[in-house]
Amino acid sequence: MADHALLASGRDADVYALDESRVLRRYRQGGDSAPEAALMAYVAAAGYPVPAVYDAQGPDLVLERLDGETLLASMLAGRTGVGAAADLLVGLHERLHSVPARFSADPADRVLHLDLHPQNVMVTSRGPVVIDWRNATEGPADLDVAMTALILAEVAVSTDPQLADPARDGLDAFQRRAEPPRVSQLRHAVGLRRVDPALSAVEKSALRRAAALVHTRVG
Repeated sequence: MADHALLASGRDADVYALDESRVLRRYRQGGDSAPEAALMAYVAAAGYPVPAVYDAQGPDLVLERLDGETLLASMLAGRTGVGAAADLLVGLHERLHSVPARFSADPADRVLHLDLHPQNVMVTSRGPVVIDWRNATEGPADLDVAMTALILAEVAVSTDPQLADPARDGLDAFQRRAEPPRVSQLRHAVGLRRVDPALSAVEKSALRRAAALVHTRVG
């Protein structure tokens, strides 16, 4: 991609500018992006805010180029307060979990993002837009809530001097607003994180401490 500017690099993908209206998201380890594209189209048809998908071939997704910045960047710059960010995350969960599952026979199952945190929400001129749907699946809504809380808690217990304190504040605000997940779903979220190849051994070793910060209910 020497002829296209690199806009961002995540744990498993790079994003390149194709032109003023499109970007290419390329997964470094390969894989098939078609299921992710199909799910994004499904939730978009239900009115959920995602980037438009123009093409999906192999590890490559051609997506709408969004303006604005991540919710995390907006928080760190003081443009979005912790409470407002927590309200936004809870609202995005509630909107997503109103979308029925595509395949599950269980009527209680919903579409789950499983990576819905401030770095995967873009604050744009058309409102918040949720990105990075590779981990998305179907299941009980509180698994998604547990995963968001756990990811925030992981950062809160980290040694990152810039992010640990804001993450703890964000976790507290999120948990004051969201219904606590069942303890079984927190265990499920921890299990998923333990086998996530994108996490380092150090990050996985901190999962127990992070999980201890997550509020749960019986079940």
